[in-house]
Amino acid sequence: MENIGIIELEGMEFKAYHGCLEQEKVRGNVFTVDFRGELDLSAAAESDNLNDTLNYGEIYEIVAEEMSIPSELLENVAGRIVKAIEGNFPQLVKFSVRVSKKRPPVDGVAQWSRVTLYHKR
Repeated sequence: MENIGIIELEGMEFKAYHGCLEQEKVRGNVFTVDFRGELDLSAAAESDNLNDTLNYGEIYEIVAEEMSIPSELLENVAGRIVKAIEGNFPQLVKFSVRVSKKRPPVDGVAQWSRVTLYHKR
C-alpha cells in the first residue's frame, strides 16, 4: 500500500546577502525559506523509524548552506536549493521551495518579495 504524504519545513529564517543593490550585499536582509515535499510515507507510518522517511534536519542543512552563498536573484537561490534537494532525496515525488525576502527595496510598501519553484520527477 502506498501512502503519499506531505512533509513541510516552514519559516526557516536566515540573515543573508542576496540582492542586486549594493546595500543588500553589504547590510543583508532577513529571508525565510519554506519547503513542501510529497513522498511515499507507508514504511515510516508502520515502522516509526527515521530511516523510512525524509529527515527534515538534512533539508534544513541544505537550505542553510545555499542561503550562505550570496546571489543577486531569489530565483538563483531557490534554483540551487531545488537542485541540491533533488540530488539528495530521490524518494521525493514532487516538492516546492519558496524563498522570501523581508521588506524588499521597492519604491513603496511591500512586506515580502517571494519566489517559488516547483519540482516534479
